[in-house]
Amino acid sequence: MRRWLSTATVAGLIAAGVALAPPAAAIAGPGQGKPGNDTLQRYAADTWASLDAMTDEATGLPSDNITGDLATAGAYTSPTNIGGYLWSTVTARDLGIISKGEARDRMATTLDTLEDLERNDASGMYYNWYDPATGAKLTTWPDSGDPVYPFLSTVDNGWLAASLRIVREAEPSLAAQADTLYDSMEFSAFFNPEGAPGLPAGTNRGGFWEAPPPDCSVEAPMYNGSGETAFYTCHHYDTTVSESRIATYLGIANGEIPATALYGTHRTMPPGCDWAWQEQLPTGTYRTYQGFEVWEGVYTYAGMSFVPSWGGSMFEALMPDLLVPETTWGPRSWRLNHPITVAVQKHHGLEDAGYGAWGFSPASNPFGGYAEYGVDLAGMRSDGYTSDVEKTDVDIDRPGCTEGTNPDPEFGDGVVTPHASFLALPYDRRGVLENLAHLEEDLGAYGPGGFFDSVAVGSGTVAERYLSLDQSMIMAAIGNELTGDTLKRYFVDKEMEKRLRPAMKAQVFSSEENTRE
Repeated sequence: MRRWLSTATVAGLIAAGVALAPPAAAIAGPGQGKPGNDTLQRYAADTWASLDAMTDEATGLPSDNITGDLATAGAYTSPTNIGGYLWSTVTARDLGIISKGEARDRMATTLDTLEDLERNDASGMYYNWYDPATGAKLTTWPDSGDPVYPFLSTVDNGWLAASLRIVREAEPSLAAQADTLYDSMEFSAFFNPEGAPGLPAGTNRGGFWEAPPPDCSVEAPMYNGSGETAFYTCHHYDTTVSESRIATYLGIANGEIPATALYGTHRTMPPGCDWAWQEQLPTGTYRTYQGFEVWEGVYTYAGMSFVPSWGGSMFEALMPDLLVPETTWGPRSWRLNHPITVAVQKHHGLEDAGYGAWGFSPASNPFGGYAEYGVDLAGMRSDGYTSDVEKTDVDIDRPGCTEGTNPDPEFGDGVVTPHASFLALPYDRRGVLENLAHLEEDLGAYGPGGFFDSVAVGSGTVAERYLSLDQSMIMAAIGNELTGDTLKRYFVDKEMEKRLRPAMKAQVFSSEENTRE
């Protein structure tokens, strides 16, 4: 029987200054000795405590969430949650929070369970919801009893597959098992070679069902040529700045979809009044890549031009950057866009909205449930993610097309989520540490499992719970910062670099970081 140290034991040993394994940062971390490293290490240890508490010891599956006292975990999990737990286990090991042996045992337990989970036979993909205690596919929602229509999600399977790449490199004794699971997942099953409407290259669908769902779907032969029928989502993942690009990267790396898929998504929607429903009218230029004409459009905010996401949130823009060396491989695209995205979020929170804090991304609603937060003007969606509880919608002029109805609003009770700040670590370390200190010390958004999921900064209302996805992003961000991007080195291999890097290098965004007013 595998035995793990309890959360209380781990926390006690760390508090007493006992290292459970040599921290990788102390061995080879380029940031060793930098101010703030001890604080980041503390954040990581506490964050790991929440992930430990929400993980079933028998199955190695993490729950989707847990209460702020680490006492009550949810009764469902997803492929993204499982993937995030696996790379968080690697990170906890590399930071010396848990021993090498414990990390190996934890990952082995999870891989054993993954081998037995029910999957779609024609693609090898995992369903979106399982019971973390038994591994059973959910057909009934545990909280409400409502039916669950089993769905195969493109992006969720992307994050799980990404974690298997990490495990095979980080723990050689599990490489064969992780490889077998990874190789069985066919990302070509999601890729529509005809592309989305108005786009020149192929594009991923959002996923598929095996049987018709009650809402919109498109019946088609499965794209991987299996001969099976799938009921695909009516929408494609057709925006460039999206967390879903992890699945595109993996499909290209595996040779399952062409590298030209990078040209099959919108930077912004096209210019002109026919597209004036989008949040801003973009500027930019058309560029041609391998015969595909792409509108390289940008939005502007506070004098900065950038490629927006759909909702204007941090995780859409920066979550894939945790694993993929985007700024290195995309010197004229992501290297420009990522720091501007961070600057836009910071400017919105500190200057325009006057919240005194920043970092906006989908997270727990401090007043109950879950909500999507972002910088409205930094997202293409016209009724997009807003940054406050009041859902203050900013509506500016689209010159020559429409007149804005609310160009300069008063913002209300802003909602900040800590994981958004952690994602910004590579681009504004000092600003991130200052922001997090404010959330912890002044707003009380910190508990036994690290930062609570969100805080409404005006009222001081805290969402006292932890989400597995958000905690795993925090672990990855801290691990990369303290170990010199170890997760990226685990994730990338020569084949991926050969197939993906040239296409990323060719991209030229119209982002401009030197145009601030």
